[in-house]
Amino acid sequence: MHHSNRRPLLDVVTCIREKKKLTEAGAVLAKNAERHLKPPEEIARLYKDAPEAVAESVRFLEGVHFSMDQLRYEYPEETADGFSDPQQALEALSWAGAQTRYPEGIPESVRASLVRELGIVGRIHYAPYFLTVADIVKFARSGFDKDGNPKVPILCQGRGSAANSTICFCLGITSVDPAKSTLLFDRFVSEERNEPPDIDVDFEHERREEVIQYIYKKYGRDRAGLAATLICYRGRSAVREVAKVFGYSEDAVTSLSKMLHWWSRGVDEKDLRESGFDISDQRLMQCMALSNELQGFPRHLSQHVGGFVITREKLHDVVPIQNAAMEDRTVVEWNKDDLEDLGILKVDVLGLGMLTCLKKAFDLCEKHYPGEPYATLTSPTDDPRVYEMLHRADSIGVFQVESRAQMSMLPRLKPKEFYDLVIEVAIVRPGPIQGGMVHPYLKRRQGLENVTYPSEALREVLKRTLGVPLFQEQAMQIAIVGAGFTPPEADKLRRAMATFKRVGTIGSLKDKFIHGMIANGYERAFAEASFSQIEGFGEYGFPESHAASFAILVYVSSWLKCYYPDVFAAALLNAQPMGFYAPAQIIRDAADHGVEMRPIDINHSDWDNTLEPGPEAAKRVHRNHNDMAGDVRSTHAMRMGFRQAKGLSEEEVRVLVANRGGGYDSVRDVWLRSGLSISTIERLADIDAFRSLGLDRREALWAARGLNRVGGQEDLPLFAQAHDPTREPDFDLPPMPLGEHVVEDYRTLGLSLKTHPVALIRDDLTDRRAIKAETLRQMPNGQRTRVAGLVLVRQRPGTASGVIFMTLEDETGVANIVVWPKVFEEFRRQVLAGRLVAVDGPVQSESGVIHVIAERIYDYTPMLAALSSAGANIDPRGPTDEPRRGTGDDPRQRHPRNVRISLDVSPAATVMPKGRNFH
Repeated sequence: MHHSNRRPLLDVVTCIREKKKLTEAGAVLAKNAERHLKPPEEIARLYKDAPEAVAESVRFLEGVHFSMDQLRYEYPEETADGFSDPQQALEALSWAGAQTRYPEGIPESVRASLVRELGIVGRIHYAPYFLTVADIVKFARSGFDKDGNPKVPILCQGRGSAANSTICFCLGITSVDPAKSTLLFDRFVSEERNEPPDIDVDFEHERREEVIQYIYKKYGRDRAGLAATLICYRGRSAVREVAKVFGYSEDAVTSLSKMLHWWSRGVDEKDLRESGFDISDQRLMQCMALSNELQGFPRHLSQHVGGFVITREKLHDVVPIQNAAMEDRTVVEWNKDDLEDLGILKVDVLGLGMLTCLKKAFDLCEKHYPGEPYATLTSPTDDPRVYEMLHRADSIGVFQVESRAQMSMLPRLKPKEFYDLVIEVAIVRPGPIQGGMVHPYLKRRQGLENVTYPSEALREVLKRTLGVPLFQEQAMQIAIVGAGFTPPEADKLRRAMATFKRVGTIGSLKDKFIHGMIANGYERAFAEASFSQIEGFGEYGFPESHAASFAILVYVSSWLKCYYPDVFAAALLNAQPMGFYAPAQIIRDAADHGVEMRPIDINHSDWDNTLEPGPEAAKRVHRNHNDMAGDVRSTHAMRMGFRQAKGLSEEEVRVLVANRGGGYDSVRDVWLRSGLSISTIERLADIDAFRSLGLDRREALWAARGLNRVGGQEDLPLFAQAHDPTREPDFDLPPMPLGEHVVEDYRTLGLSLKTHPVALIRDDLTDRRAIKAETLRQMPNGQRTRVAGLVLVRQRPGTASGVIFMTLEDETGVANIVVWPKVFEEFRRQVLAGRLVAVDGPVQSESGVIHVIAERIYDYTPMLAALSSAGANIDPRGPTDEPRRGTGDDPRQRHPRNVRISLDVSPAATVMPKGRNFH
């Protein structure tokens, strides 16, 4: 303890470690609070009878001269083989790469930049670092695994500070052309700081482990290890652990933890009171106080997502190491901040879901659309139809621009070229929002405000962003050009802004900045306003280097969605989990773009979602997307894969597919030829996978339950000895109602292709005056209405001052809801717990962006309970998933054996999705 008043928290942490309750801990706890750091005067008082002990301790400590910065770190140089030294290797490879990148001649600006960057790298001896990153990227793209066996190349792209340098572009690490950007190399590497550069390389997230094992094989586990990361207690984990230590029951622990939401920073009295707890209970209040105190406290050491430390000699001579929980991994026991402070280089090998999606999409294009061109990471980024699609905020599934905030920004920003995408990625961030830069930029972009510059010198810095600074690099350039900072001083300013709340070093730099601008002829008021603006986003400002790398992925994913929505949807689903939306919304969006969706089937589906010959998507595009009907080139339907089902393993599905041959003809045939267990066959029936055999899920489950039986009777010895066992005749089960199928689809798949749940209760919603979401497009601004739908997303950004944005979905589309803090407090339960919600309020329509401002919120979730009996029955002998009208009075329904097969159905209201929550 550093303070004696932390004794209660020490006791709690001790009990958590020892897995004991406070009432049982006994001698495990500290006897008193004396184990805390004491000032020198207190130490002298405690040892007044033996002052020589204190003096001897001081003498001993003064003789210890070791400092952490004395650790001798040397970077490996294997990547320089064939050259006299790493610098020569880097220069040779960089110039060769430049010739490849610019076959018609290296631009003078690029040549000058490359000469300057290579000079800086040579003087601070970081050439081996760049060579290592280039070697890792080369391996990923080589087409061979770590043992030299042929394999499919791994898609990857560099980003980060140094990644968007001219050197990295020439080495092929990144795809951002420095000739088309204004990136500061001094933002990346500085001679004055002599700190390690930062290069992050993103790989397909499903194949990152191959890259990790290549690094271990090349350098050995004794010379390469992953950095550590410190896992700290978060809200719910802190409450649960402390409540258990205090001896609360599991029910009480669950209730207490559920009071915390995704934005909560702790439990307060209001939360306790609303949940029915007695706030006069001192034991409870102490428990909650300690829970709040424990938040942010270190919980355990884990491994970094991909930060590698590589050394020339043995790794354990430089840093402490340990084996990771995962096989064949070694972990350094220091985190990235410790390594940076000591000047130890770290190579970041990261996984990115969108790269997995794009690689799968490229493979699908080559397989199903051979010979037709498609966008790649190196393609031109100038297709106007792609930007037209983004103008309409048609960006579900698109990398980085699919959130509510981004979709609201797109129609206002109206990107027309690649640099607009760079701005789009960066502008919806806490930094520009807190710095008050978003609205001025949009006004200038829309022509509502004149574009002005404080001086001609700063015009060059700010002209690409219309006079409004949006990037960290621009903050540095303003300091350099406007205030006379040197590049290293400008980066020091950036770092100070990022840590000023904790370090407090911003004051001296502020004075230097303002006085420098005044000396250069700027007004004091402008200088102070400029610094305040920079300060506002310094902590969260987005680097242009990152935004440029991400913008490439935005464009490529947008291109695929625009022209091949079938390919994009299948690839996106096969790369899950990732992104902002659940599979149900991805499938819904693809269907709106004309792609026919086909259900899981034992005779047609694979593990992954696949493409089959189908109708032309352009002829099936929803009316909301008529503007792009001429762009869609898809001619395939998407067959849902078994990966979308709950409770099936990939190994079992591979066996099912491998033994399928010309197709299965019965449930028994599936069982006999696939070798799957009866429980797995029942799961296949649960997901309605036997439609191609003319069986709906009820009939298929009936047949599955009869496997390994004699005509439906158990295969017991008594029946086995009978010469003519009585065989139970086949029974014609009544079809299930459509609503019951939909409920079962959501229970087993999380979605349904048969119909939208809200469509089945539309009459009831209409009776309650709830309109369809598509009607909002025709409503004038300010008109009050009521809209209802399933809750897809709740988002409470940290920069929105407590505002919650909700997305509701019905059978016609989505409705975007804005819930102000006062309304949220009044309808807290409806917002947080509702699955089907209705909202009253005025329509707000601006620049094509439509919201409903919530004034009153209703929880209609109980209405979902009626789904199981809603809708017409489905004839299993008809076309797949085609509904037919009800069967009327069937005398079979009165037969005593006509009982419903139990499918272990959860209540319909609890089967529907809860909605995803985001910060």
